[in-house]
Amino acid sequence: MLLVLSAGALAGQRFWGEPGREPDIHNIPYDGRFTFARLKYVTGPGGWYYRGLPAWAHGYGDAEHNLMNIVNELSNFSPHITESNVLALDDPALCRYPIVYMTEAGYWTMTDQEAAGFRAYLLKGGFAIFDDFRGDFRGGGGWDNFQANMQRVLPNARFVDLDPAHPIFHSFFEINSFDIIPQFYDRGAPVFRGLFEENDPSKRLMAMVNFNTDVSNFWEFSATGLRPIDESNQAYKLGVNYIIYGLTH
Repeated sequence: MLLVLSAGALAGQRFWGEPGREPDIHNIPYDGRFTFARLKYVTGPGGWYYRGLPAWAHGYGDAEHNLMNIVNELSNFSPHITESNVLALDDPALCRYPIVYMTEAGYWTMTDQEAAGFRAYLLKGGFAIFDDFRGDFRGGGGWDNFQANMQRVLPNARFVDLDPAHPIFHSFFEINSFDIIPQFYDRGAPVFRGLFEENDPSKRLMAMVNFNTDVSNFWEFSATGLRPIDESNQAYKLGVNYIIYGLTH
């Protein structure tokens, strides 16, 4: 019983913290090697619930470091593993990074300058991955907030639901059904949506959206035993496919 109580207390300390704590960021200089780039933004109301961190930092940096370790084992392009960068949407250096990642877009707020910077990034060939947001129990803006922001970035943006036939789900691992994709805590099935250049599915995929799911939670906690290894492996398959697809398209 003492062990159970201690584990519960530790979990409480791990998941909940004082609100308003910005994480320490240690960006590394650009050197041409692939570096995982996470987007930061001013967090909207309610987004500080996890460990007292701003919404953009949920999972930082265990999620990306664990994913990059897997990518390094499976590929030969030698990404940075323990180092990752955090950038604002209007950072002039953003275009040095072919792939960017955002978490908790339901709490995403954005200035006009950031919208312009992100627009330039996407139109110049950047690829964005959005993960970990939903429209139910947490009070964030969910899809509506995300879509409104993206309309400011690209006024004609139209997202389409993807099925397992899309090449992104076959860029490295073969993902032939979404039924294999686990849910950490979200209800119902995950939804995968894409934004294509000029809203044409035959053209470049500019953004990949994991909605009503938290794929990166499996990356973050894969070494802790909180979930079965097989579930983490399926989540890693998605992450690896996204990285490989983004680098080859």
